[in-house]
Amino acid sequence: MIVPALLSQDKEKMQEMLNVCSNFADLVQIDIMDGKFVPSQSITAQELVRLKISTPNELHLMVNDPFAWLEPASQIGSKRIIFHLETEIDHKKLITEIKKMEMEAGVSLNPKTNIEKLKPIIKDIDLILFMAVNPGFYGAPFIPEVLDKIKKFKKVWPNKKTAIDGGVKENNFSKIKNIGLNYICIGSAILKSKDPKQAFLNFSRL
Repeated sequence: MIVPALLSQDKEKMQEMLNVCSNFADLVQIDIMDGKFVPSQSITAQELVRLKISTPNELHLMVNDPFAWLEPASQIGSKRIIFHLETEIDHKKLITEIKKMEMEAGVSLNPKTNIEKLKPIIKDIDLILFMAVNPGFYGAPFIPEVLDKIKKFKKVWPNKKTAIDGGVKENNFSKIKNIGLNYICIGSAILKSKDPKQAFLNFSRL
């Protein structure tokens, strides 16, 4: 499944992106950034809950305190919370809290993070999101070595759902698609194109 990844600090722009994607997407990923875990900032929790969201959504939390976003995620009906393995928190406690709120728990790995670090929580995780860029910005360059990491992961945990996020373009999409991911998250190549729906359809046909 192709999942548009929505990233903006401006509430009106985020609402515009949501409105556009509601015409073609089955799932959208809303990127949340706190300006601490990553240099950039996104909309606030207060702005998030005021958005009108008709498309099924998940939150990708690039923040130091994922716990603070659980209630807002529940309020907007998020199906899944994706937090970063690099956050210095009690990951097992976070997963428990996410599942108490009847959402799926996903974990994201930055490009340099070793998959071995997933072992303590892997059995409780519903999705692993592999970052193919250093997170926080639209349009960052794709890091191809991440594909080798995904292949290694799939040999060890073949039944776990996997996704990739960052730097996906038409010129590298086939190579990415061929490694057997469940979800491919695409940001600027869809949302910054002149015709986001057509861009989405183009990827769907590749």
